[in-house]
Amino acid sequence: MNTTVLEVRATMNESGRVVLPKALREALGAKPGDSLIFSSDGETFRIETQRQRMKRAQELVRRYFDPSRSLVDELIAERREEARKEMGE
Repeated sequence: MNTTVLEVRATMNESGRVVLPKALREALGAKPGDSLIFSSDGETFRIETQRQRMKRAQELVRRYFDPSRSLVDELIAERREEARKEMGE
């Protein structure tokens, strides 16, 4: 985990817009057209790209599942079983 803190300054214009400084865009790995997610817990503020948010969610989920299990295969098997039952009824 990177423990370096990046601090940059930007000025908000009259309409509330802020240009993300180049150093911050580079640190985020943000490219033109990327979706950015802004979040706050009331004390801190976070900016993430959609890719970063997905990666973080995947890492959280991995903690609770055995990596040898395929959740996709299990879901497909469940749906096939449901479809089989519906066709038999």
